[in-house]
Amino acid sequence: MHKETCNKFRLFSLFLFIAGFLINWGCYSEDVYVSNRTSSQARIKKVVVVSFRASLSPGDKPDIVRDPLSGATYMAEPVTQQVIDKMTTLLFNRLKAAEMYELISPGQAMGVISSIIDSDSTLGMDTVKLMQQLGKSFDADAVLTGYIYRWREREGGDYAVSEPASVAFDLHFISPLDGSTIWRGKFDKTQHSLSENLLDFKTFRKSGGKWMTAEKLAAVGLRDMMDKMPSDRKKGKERGQINIPESVRLPGEVNSSSFPNSVRGQE
Repeated sequence: MHKETCNKFRLFSLFLFIAGFLINWGCYSEDVYVSNRTSSQARIKKVVVVSFRASLSPGDKPDIVRDPLSGATYMAEPVTQQVIDKMTTLLFNRLKAAEMYELISPGQAMGVISSIIDSDSTLGMDTVKLMQQLGKSFDADAVLTGYIYRWREREGGDYAVSEPASVAFDLHFISPLDGSTIWRGKFDKTQHSLSENLLDFKTFRKSGGKWMTAEKLAAVGLRDMMDKMPSDRKKGKERGQINIPESVRLPGEVNSSSFPNSVRGQE
């Protein structure tokens, strides 16, 4: 009788643990934080995509920095131009493949930015005014710009690391009309093993149970961020279910549509 009671107690304890885990998992905050100005904004159709910028350049010391557009703070580390170019290309190619907006490329934007600064050098010191003028030059609904704050590569391989990948970046939709931020998304993530953080099961699934490179971790964040971007043209998919074509996926990357809603996360 005593043995049967103990077994029932163990089963009950296990049930409470699993129930608590599932409840906490369902309430666990998303890796991507999104802020919308209002829900009644004019629809965003034409977007100028500007190259990412590094919050700290090679040679700078790691430090806490403030996003000049939102005021949010990040633990930042130097980011190379190679990383900037890689992320800008990844962002533009995925937006183009998703057919979410009519896009102006970063190359086109850079040419106009140079012309604007040449005509008024003071605008180069004011990011918001520069983005406003850029958007007006293309008669765009918004300018998409962002900063990369951290890009720390993993030390190790797919199944064992001494240091995991860590990435932080943000994106802003700036209104050319008044310079306000229509939408902002940020991703600040250091990968952890499932044993270290049971509530991070979503990242574990998306990584295929492997330790991700910084590029793959950033791609996960970018895909989640795109899921939440304001757009009516998400290629026939419901909001939160963007399909990333195989042509622009990283090697070994799994498309978000292969995950059930409970894993993708709901808004």
